Amino acid sequence: MGENTPTPHIGAKYGEIAETVIMAGDPLRAKMMAERFLENPVLYNNVRGMLGYTGTYQGKRVSVQGHGMGIPSIGIYSYELFNYFGVKTIIRVGSAGSMNKDLKIGDLVMAMGACTNSNYAAQFHLPGSFAPIADFGLLRRAVESAERLGYRYKVGNVYSSDTFYDENPATEKWQNMGVLAVEMEAPALYMNAARSGNRALCLCTISDSLVTGEVTTAEERQNNFTKMMDVAFSII
Repeated sequence: MGENTPTPHIGAKYGEIAETVIMAGDPLRAKMMAERFLENPVLYNNVRGMLGYTGTYQGKRVSVQGHGMGIPSIGIYSYELFNYFGVKTIIRVGSAGSMNKDLKIGDLVMAMGACTNSNYAAQFHLPGSFAPIADFGLLRRAVESAERLGYRYKVGNVYSSDTFYDENPATEKWQNMGVLAVEMEAPALYMNAARSGNRALCLCTISDSLVTGEVTTAEERQNNFTKMMDVAFSII
């Protein structure tokens, strides 16, 4: 693909997307971030309704972009951003289900590492198992930001599953290994960042608890989970 040719999934030209992108699974959450945080946001993508905007935040150029649900979807969008649009940093903000009794609805989870049942790493033909991890610089700044803002958070491993409706959930086994929460995208993002020599971080808000059974609505997740966004924009 030429530099001025959109990819099959992102209808932007090279240069229309900032080097730092904050991504969300729900494109309406990306739209909300553009309206809430960005000055002079410009829509650069509406292919498949996966909204993407570029604007400025406190004088810094930044983009926000939807990535859809699951490892295959974020794998496509993050790959294209890293490899075709000159993106250097991606921060994912999303929801996660708590596996830890001390993580409550609305708390933040910073994914230092990501366990998975996905086969995404097989494409790299590695002679062993790859451990997908966050960029430490981003992670350290996120921790400092959350502490400065007074937000409750935990840092550690998440479990990223290919199956939302699992015939044989293994929650207790992951809990026994100290895994904090379950989400569906971090490993592909971290692997694509590693392979392209770039940086990534996954910040999640607890939307439900596998420990207590508490849940939130889709509307609450879309509109009220803004603490992770505060942290993400503060570290760009």
